[in-house]
Amino acid sequence: MTTPRIVKCPQCGAPVPWTAESKWRPFCSERCKTLDLGAWAAERYRIPVTGAPDEQDSLPDDAPPDDR
Repeated sequence: MTTPRIVKCPQCGAPVPWTAESKWRPFCSERCKTLDLGAWAAERYRIPVTGAPDEQDSLPDDAPPDDR
C-alpha cells in the first residue's frame, strides 16, 4: 500500500491526506472550504495589474464611444 500524498489546507495550512476519504480536499474541513468561498465572493482574492492601462480605460468619462 502506498502512503497518500499530504497537502496543506489552502485556508489554514493543516495537513490533509489526498485520498477519496478526505471529503473536503484540498481543505481540511467544511469550515475552511466555506471561509475560502466567502473570500472569493467578497473579492478578497485579486490579481495585481501591472503595465499600461488599456486604451479604453484611459479615455475621459465624457469621451464619445468608439465608432468601430
